[in-house]
Amino acid sequence: MISIQQREQLHSQIWKMAGEVRGAVDGWDFKQFVLGMLFYRFLSEHFAAYVDEGNEGGTPYADMSDEDIPEASRVVLIVQKGYFIAPSQLFKNVARDAAKDKDLNIHLREIFDAIEGSAVGYPSEPDLKGLFADFDTTSTRLGTSVEEKNRRLCAVMLGVAALDFGTFEESQIDLFGDAYEFLISNYAANAGKSGGEFFTPSHVSKLIAELALHGQARVNKIYDPACGSGSLLLQARRLFEEDRIQDGFYGQEVNLTTYNLARMNMFLHGINYDKFNIQLGDTLLDPKHLEEKPFDAIVSNPPYSISWVGAEDPTLINDERFAPAGVLAPRSKADFAFILHAVNHLSARGRAAVVCFPGIFYRGGAEQKIRKYLVDSNYIECVISLPPNLFYGTSIAVNILTLSKHKADARIRFIDASGEDFFRKETNNNVLTDEHIAHIVELFASSEDVPHVARWVDLKEIEEQDYNLSVSSYIEAEDIREEVDITELNARIQQTVAHIDALRSDIDTIITELEA
Repeated sequence: MISIQQREQLHSQIWKMAGEVRGAVDGWDFKQFVLGMLFYRFLSEHFAAYVDEGNEGGTPYADMSDEDIPEASRVVLIVQKGYFIAPSQLFKNVARDAAKDKDLNIHLREIFDAIEGSAVGYPSEPDLKGLFADFDTTSTRLGTSVEEKNRRLCAVMLGVAALDFGTFEESQIDLFGDAYEFLISNYAANAGKSGGEFFTPSHVSKLIAELALHGQARVNKIYDPACGSGSLLLQARRLFEEDRIQDGFYGQEVNLTTYNLARMNMFLHGINYDKFNIQLGDTLLDPKHLEEKPFDAIVSNPPYSISWVGAEDPTLINDERFAPAGVLAPRSKADFAFILHAVNHLSARGRAAVVCFPGIFYRGGAEQKIRKYLVDSNYIECVISLPPNLFYGTSIAVNILTLSKHKADARIRFIDASGEDFFRKETNNNVLTDEHIAHIVELFASSEDVPHVARWVDLKEIEEQDYNLSVSSYIEAEDIREEVDITELNARIQQTVAHIDALRSDIDTIITELEA
């Protein structure tokens, strides 16, 4: 119930903030201001709490003056946390005077520049650089005058300040991810799904993380090759003890905005700068983590059927990621390019769990050849069909593909988890509850077939099906039509006919009497 209350409070507060700036700030920009302010608040609180923990019984950091912090302490804090925030720059102190600060927009810009600038020359510099780039407090999008900018910034700041969740780590919801989803769904629908991108809801992220790490007591590191705002990586962080993922969290993202969100999310969830490595760039054409591979756990929801250069660049067929398949993913559908990338980066003991568009499992051409390569190499572990309408912006019933390089036998597990027993209907989207997720994971791990739900299929049968990997091709849907007893039905029909004949006879008799 606490999580529900927190979520309702968050949505209510965002709605209130929107009311303060509605008509002046575009939905996409409003999203950036809210998320940026949330990040600023919790980055401040996390930093102050860290200092106070090491200064037990002393003056709270927020009550100190900037001059009270020796340069040596400042350097130590940057080395340990990756950045520095002076007491006067803390969200709490700025919000207190925000309503009467005539230069609020300028002061916020200076603070953000100072936070990023504090890391210059330190190992954390690449993790802080450009972190607030999308939070432009001087933008004309906030208003044409300084007064308008400050009024709207103040409204957002005080709205974020009013949220009462305790510390960020104690929040019962993925506050940042939930805020992002709510903002996308209400204020930035079109922008949020550009280029085949769909925000991964927390419940789907949880399922993917559970599948990727199932049965692995420890993994070296976890990787998302198209990480977006980092929700899949964070679910792994929330689900498992910190020491289970030994060497940290890795990801790559091509979109600058979501790249910044992913880095923010790492900091917000207590993942220190030396425990994550999020890179900006095109995963397919400019992969960034070649030195860090292989990975024991890979999670991914790559953009659905996005276009890429494909065969127009003949050199790509020589890329170690794509060469083994002997063919490149189609130019208009890069799905299998991401899957082959994941296979290449997967360790010999690990597992990848990837959200997939259903069409890639049955289409012919290059996609069929890639499926053949994956099946013949015995890399495909399981194909799971999920319920429709799980993602905001699309009703498509997606699949999850799990991949492994250490399979014990030459079979593939197919699971039909699309029925009403596997989701809860809500107003806008269907939802996987914890019970539904546990059920799917249990089916995934089981050695038993379940009629109409789960089945092990030999590779020979898949070969006979021309490497079709659609779940519906191997699992027969349950016939829920009511069975009819033909003998009983005929008897009832005969009774009805006899009754009608009797009525007709009675009517004929009455008519004859009336005519006499």
